[in-house]
Amino acid sequence: MKKLSFLIALLTITCTSVFAQITREQSVAEWKRAKAYTKTYLDAMPADGYTFKATPEVRSFAAQMLHLTDATYYFISSASGKPSPLGKASAEKTVAQTKEATTKAVMDSYDFAISTIAGMTDADMQQPASAEGMKATKGLLLAKAFEHQTHHRGQTTVYLRLKGVTPPPEMLF
Repeated sequence: MKKLSFLIALLTITCTSVFAQITREQSVAEWKRAKAYTKTYLDAMPADGYTFKATPEVRSFAAQMLHLTDATYYFISSASGKPSPLGKASAEKTVAQTKEATTKAVMDSYDFAISTIAGMTDADMQQPASAEGMKATKGLLLAKAFEHQTHHRGQTTVYLRLKGVTPPPEMLF
């Protein structure tokens, strides 16, 4: 079991390190793909499903997506030094949990990520940065932001299934 845990940890570090070494151009392309993929999830959920919770203890579908939004702004701002358009506000706490309002907020956060990364250079990606007490390169913080949005989009698969909706097909490329 220790060997398996070690191998999983090694694989995670390797994958994160590889992502942190991608170029600015590759990062922009990945964020554009992630935006399109997330939009298919937002479109797939019926309007009455945005306030749906799988259990009382978890976020609603909209809150999951708005949490994704908050974290995207946070990590991209931390990596770039560019202030978040939300300032210190939280989309999860301030945006109406409607299909229209949630979709706009989420798409705006992807646009912020894409335009901010597009304005960076490959050399910028190797510069030091920090977030949540973690010291890393800007590229690694961008990788963490990408991982986070992927995680929360993935969590909403269950919400779609529980509402009788077939989740969109994977968009790896």
